[in-house]
Amino acid sequence: MTGLGEAIRSFALTLWVSRRSRENFERWQARALRRWLDRDLPLAPFYGKAPSHLGDLPVTDKALLMANFERFNSAGVSARDAWAAATGDGRLGALTVGASTGTSGNRGLFVISETEKYRWLGTILAKTIPDLLWRRQRVAVILPQNTGLYDSARQSSRLDLRFYDLTLGPEHWRPALEAFAPTVIIAPPKILRHFATERFGLSPLRVFSAAETLDPVDRPVIEAFFGRRLDQIYMATEGLFAVTCRHGGLHLAEDSIFFEFEPAGDGLVTPLVTAFRRQTQIMARYRMNDLLRLSAAPCRCGSPLRTVVEIVGRMDDAFRFVSSQGPVLITPDILRNAVLKADRRIDDFRLIQTAPDRVELRLNLELPDDAAQAALEAVRVLLALRQATAEVEPVRSPMPLEIGRKLRRVECRLPAETTQ
Repeated sequence: MTGLGEAIRSFALTLWVSRRSRENFERWQARALRRWLDRDLPLAPFYGKAPSHLGDLPVTDKALLMANFERFNSAGVSARDAWAAATGDGRLGALTVGASTGTSGNRGLFVISETEKYRWLGTILAKTIPDLLWRRQRVAVILPQNTGLYDSARQSSRLDLRFYDLTLGPEHWRPALEAFAPTVIIAPPKILRHFATERFGLSPLRVFSAAETLDPVDRPVIEAFFGRRLDQIYMATEGLFAVTCRHGGLHLAEDSIFFEFEPAGDGLVTPLVTAFRRQTQIMARYRMNDLLRLSAAPCRCGSPLRTVVEIVGRMDDAFRFVSSQGPVLITPDILRNAVLKADRRIDDFRLIQTAPDRVELRLNLELPDDAAQAALEAVRVLLALRQATAEVEPVRSPMPLEIGRKLRRVECRLPAETTQ
């Protein structure tokens, strides 16, 4: 099958699956997972044979994958060769190689075949632009790096996709972006907010936040500027995990990933993902460090795919303290809400754990003193309620647009061994 043929097949399958009942979908998913466990997983030397049940496999993570990279892919690609390709044109023979930006200083790699690349393209197009077949779309993708995944879209006559390099800065490509007049924009929330602040001349039909956690403080600003609901694409180096539907439900990509969930406290979960449509780099029971809040109710769109209420942040950025009662963990959503609910005038901040007993609260210079004091007291009260032993240091500073790293308003900067 040609590349575009694979994309069309994947596009159709994704739409077909979305119309099944949950019961029928689970039967289809179980068959697809079993077929993958028997046929594809054994091709990775780390596994070598098919398990009786998925639960028989060990839980894996980024550290294990990166330390044994060639044993987790069926092409025998070493981490050294993959890094060389990722820093070049992203090609390694017939394979495409990409790397994460390394939010926490721990970069990851992925390697996929041409077939998988087109399969991914068909899937994401079906989830984001299902009306592509009868309406030509102009899609602007604004991300820190072009991994080559989007290049395959340029062969379609129904799609004009252009990539804008975030690392160059919006001032570099603003005229070109406005002249392109995209009907769909995919960008990190900080860039979408920058478009609103600087009044970019854009009128898209759909806007997707991607690549960073969408904080509640950004959504109303972005939606007011574009006059449209802000949707989300939840994806990482490890794959595409969820996309917002036309009714606003953020649906897990259960049509290509089997999810297991580990409780993380306060009603949150961390996912274990098994990508049962990937055949080159095998990913089974892979632990993500993201914190999710799942919905118990089905979406009104009728899709059988479960929905996520909120992507709270990363487990890496949960604050960890000591107390007289033992270790204390506070997740990013609790910390974020404490600051934002302190005063309605707060529309940006940074809350950083810099030591086991020290937190830094950064606020804009323009924020009135009483609002800043309210935020400081709110964080101190939260820590006191949790009996955490820590000082909160207030800092007033400018907060310019950061294009060299992901925006993390709540960030834990303790060494890895300190946060275990």
